Amino acid sequence: MVERIEDLNLPNTSVTRLIKEAVPAEVKISNECRVALARATSVFVLYLTSAATTAAQQKNHKQLSADHVLKGLEEIEFESFLQPLKAELENFRKMIKSKKDKKIAKSEADNTVEGAVIDLENMEAMQES
Repeated sequence: MVERIEDLNLPNTSVTRLIKEAVPAEVKISNECRVALARATSVFVLYLTSAATTAAQQKNHKQLSADHVLKGLEEIEFESFLQPLKAELENFRKMIKSKKDKKIAKSEADNTVEGAVIDLENMEAMQES
């Protein structure tokens, strides 16, 4: 566990960045407001984590997954978040799959180049014989 409740707060830089993205540029946010938002988001994350953990335990799962978090959102009555989050989750999964596919294709291409170099060396050795 944590020693102090403040240790559970999101980093101030992250909170500041999120605030800047959410409010118009001409709106000024006080430090007290940033602290309050950091605490509020931490409480929300803890509450959601608790609901997701309960959802996982009901299925006898020991590891939290995205599905547990989505079920937790339902349980804490934040259904309006479900559709946008599901769409973002799908985009994230596609991005990860795309990166994985590119990495596999690159490693296959590297193997082909290595194979070509070895074949050239073998061909040179055969010509010298």
